[in-house]
Amino acid sequence: MLQGKMKSLAGQEVDLSQYHGQVLLIVNVASECGYTPQYKGLQALYTKYGPSGLMVLGFPCNQFGWQEPGTSAQIAQFCERNYGVTFDMFEKVDVNGKSQCELYKYLTSTATNPKSAGPIQWNFEKFLIARDGTVVARFDSSVAPESKALVEAIERETKPSA
Repeated sequence: MLQGKMKSLAGQEVDLSQYHGQVLLIVNVASECGYTPQYKGLQALYTKYGPSGLMVLGFPCNQFGWQEPGTSAQIAQFCERNYGVTFDMFEKVDVNGKSQCELYKYLTSTATNPKSAGPIQWNFEKFLIARDGTVVARFDSSVAPESKALVEAIERETKPSA
């Protein structure tokens, strides 16, 4: 999964291997969605658990109701101004369909994610990835970042090994 490069919102190439060994929360995001206020909770998770190895990665997507129409610069400005986002954000991607990016092919594949494979249903679906790169949990859009289930899963994964 942590192979290849993707572009950040700033247009810089990011080598995904830099995230190896960290716990990842990967989220497809959108600026004009009813779930958009989840940015606040995602930022809070990153602030709280980042020192323990959690990285939140946001992937804007315009495939659901055309709710992410902006340019990379507009998305970055929106996220910073409205939610103080400091976690890593990437250029828009397709999370489903024939133009699906490689990362989402991995996340939704039965081979790599047998427990919760399948197409993305809406904006703000969340994948929790263990330090070894395995998909350990998938949360649908309605699961808030501050929900007990998500927080407990993050705490399990970021807990120092004995």
